Amino acid sequence: MYERQDSPAALPIYAQVSEVLIREIAAGRLADGQRLPPERQMAATHQVTVRTLRKSLKILEEKGLLERIQGSGNYVRSNPAAQSIYSMFRIELLAGGGLPTAKFLDITTCEKPSDLPEFGTSTRGTRMRRLRFLNKVPAAVEEIWLDADSGTVLAEQASDSLYRYYQVKLGFWISRAEDYVSIGQTPDWAPPEFGKTAGQATGFIERLSWEQKPHPVEYSRTWFDTDTARYVQRLK
Repeated sequence: MYERQDSPAALPIYAQVSEVLIREIAAGRLADGQRLPPERQMAATHQVTVRTLRKSLKILEEKGLLERIQGSGNYVRSNPAAQSIYSMFRIELLAGGGLPTAKFLDITTCEKPSDLPEFGTSTRGTRMRRLRFLNKVPAAVEEIWLDADSGTVLAEQASDSLYRYYQVKLGFWISRAEDYVSIGQTPDWAPPEFGKTAGQATGFIERLSWEQKPHPVEYSRTWFDTDTARYVQRLK
């Protein structure tokens, strides 16, 4: 289920496990007050060591999503304020949750085309195209543009979580975003793995993202397979 840790794009295994659990709590698949299975059983389910699982559970505890009761077990606690690496990733499997991973198809620096909305301060940007998975199921294709004045994404360093890459490698973080959801058509560059042919109807999301500046620095468009996934925005 999890990406190998020796992959340059992958999160550490313990972080991948914690993300799965956080997204399942957010989706309601793990309910507030629910007692989790014994740690050895959970470790076997997630195909990790008990030590790795405990590191994952420690992250949940630090975020207020887990309460450890001595002699009783681990209990889920709802915390709408809890943030995770994929907090701003709004696509889930139809059943809820799903670990997001990505396969980069192309990364290039070029002039921004005229059909993009205004964002950033440069006429150039890094364009990233990738296939997005949820629990290794192809769910979406993305085209993401980062303004050149905010930095350049290097193919050999690109991560599953671009927002984490921005913070670690480029020194800024995305503080807010605006999504515009509608119906789109699969782009002609989408790989066969996506399962939708060029021009076929899909869910469509346009996003403008801001760092700590008055103008957006990133623009993205995502085409997602509505037979597999859905867009979710929870209001707490």
